[in-house]
Amino acid sequence: MTFQPSLRLVLVLLLAALTGLAGAPLQAKTAPRKKEAQIDKGAYKGAIVLDAAGGKILFEENADVVSPPASMAKLMTFAVLYDRLSSGSLTLQTPVTVTAPDSKIGGTQVWLKEGEIFPVEELLYAMMIQSANDAAYALARTSAGTSEAFVRQMNEKAKALGMTHTTFRSPHGLPPSDRNTANGDLTSPRDFALLCRHLLLNTDVLKYCSVKQRNFGSPVRVSPVVMINHNHLLQRVTGVDGLKTGFTNGAGFCLSATALRDGRRIIVVLMGSTDKRSRDNKVIELLEEGFAAIPAGAAPFAAATPKLPLPSSPSPFAPAPLPEGSVKPSESVAPEQPMIRFTPPVAPKKTSSR
Repeated sequence: MTFQPSLRLVLVLLLAALTGLAGAPLQAKTAPRKKEAQIDKGAYKGAIVLDAAGGKILFEENADVVSPPASMAKLMTFAVLYDRLSSGSLTLQTPVTVTAPDSKIGGTQVWLKEGEIFPVEELLYAMMIQSANDAAYALARTSAGTSEAFVRQMNEKAKALGMTHTTFRSPHGLPPSDRNTANGDLTSPRDFALLCRHLLLNTDVLKYCSVKQRNFGSPVRVSPVVMINHNHLLQRVTGVDGLKTGFTNGAGFCLSATALRDGRRIIVVLMGSTDKRSRDNKVIELLEEGFAAIPAGAAPFAAATPKLPLPSSPSPFAPAPLPEGSVKPSESVAPEQPMIRFTPPVAPKKTSSR
């Protein structure tokens, strides 16, 4: 049987069409995988992992990229306040009288009211647990006379610590009124890791940032504010006891985290994540990789024992009561939630650029 030319042409065209349809699904499957890889690579702007004992860099990626730290800026506020506490020019019991400007700071707060009086330590807890912007502003004003004068001290401290890519313009990390990122607080993961290590070695910052929940306002207020720490890794990931989260639209989701395991302490600073879940998961992964990268014979972490001067007169404030079921930071207690050890998939380690 012989085919007519027209029939042969129809069969050839039909065969070509079927071949094209068979290949189409392969193209549709490969495209999403490429897109997912691009999204994962851009899940944060920069990150760094340090061994807190010696300061050795265990991992870094875009560690010198400059972006806003958001509320992580309060770690520098704490550092400057601690210098004042150490010198005796300020005490934990120093009364802070809330002014009208203090009460008008936006964002996350403990809703300070003009005329209220709280001791410095109560506001430190508010700043580090609740991330209260009003508490940070009131502490800065009380410490230096004005917020502007305090910010100058923040920048002096940053320079002394070698934070060469850092400029502070507020004690709380809120964006500037014009929403221009260049006019706000700016830093890099590498710079902030230096600050975190300084705090862990020389201050009692963990006393405040390791607290999961605490009441604010007693006995001044009839109904205290129940503060819950924004660091969701506390009491969930083995050894995590600090330090500070941050978020603004311009900064993205940021976290300076630290964990202590078997005498070794790791610092992770991650900035500019696209969402809270991605930030937390990546920090957990970097903590695990960091601990795995510490050499077996590395020196254990040993912080100085900070001792602040005693106040010259008894405090007029009674200690704020702890929430029901909570314990003092010095007490050992089983976590409210089971500790987890995150084991990331085995992958080639990235080499440090410095």
